[in-house]
Amino acid sequence: MVELCMQIINFKNLKIEKVCNLKIQEVNMNYIRIDDFDMLNGEGIGVVLWVAGCNHNCEECHNPETWDQNAGQLFTDKSKQEIFQYLNKDYIHRITFTGGDPLFPNNRDTLTKLAKEIKEIFPDKKIWCYTGYLYEQVKDLPIMNYIDVLIDGPYVKKLRDVSLHWVGSSNQKVIKLYDQRSSEDHC
Repeated sequence: MVELCMQIINFKNLKIEKVCNLKIQEVNMNYIRIDDFDMLNGEGIGVVLWVAGCNHNCEECHNPETWDQNAGQLFTDKSKQEIFQYLNKDYIHRITFTGGDPLFPNNRDTLTKLAKEIKEIFPDKKIWCYTGYLYEQVKDLPIMNYIDVLIDGPYVKKLRDVSLHWVGSSNQKVIKLYDQRSSEDHC
């Protein structure tokens, strides 16, 4: 909780004191659920964190209940420990952030910290992230340093294609960022 107290304003030699009793709630992320065994949202067996909050409003979205950023429950240290417990299992190869939109503005700080910590503790686990944003719109976000595979783009009903792996419509791309980082390291 951040508290604003007193602001003194000087305007043309007039001293104006303005008392602010505003309290600003720090932005926190909500999540819908955590799946401990998933084979659908990325390669191999993984954990899935379903976050709340999305502003893309895709027609016939698979998860419209995740759009409201206040849906579900607050992501806490207990939630994080639950994820780490699941990731600690040898047969788990990845975690997938989905929802909602993990890159929805209210989710970015929390997920960046979580992704960083996952990479520090579980360096061999891949991090997958589904977003309705295009790669070009999010490529400079700090979280992108930790994401291994990004599925970008909004779901577009008229481009629906069930034959594609890991995407719902043909405009969406599966971008293997770890391949890009590897080739940059060798240049």
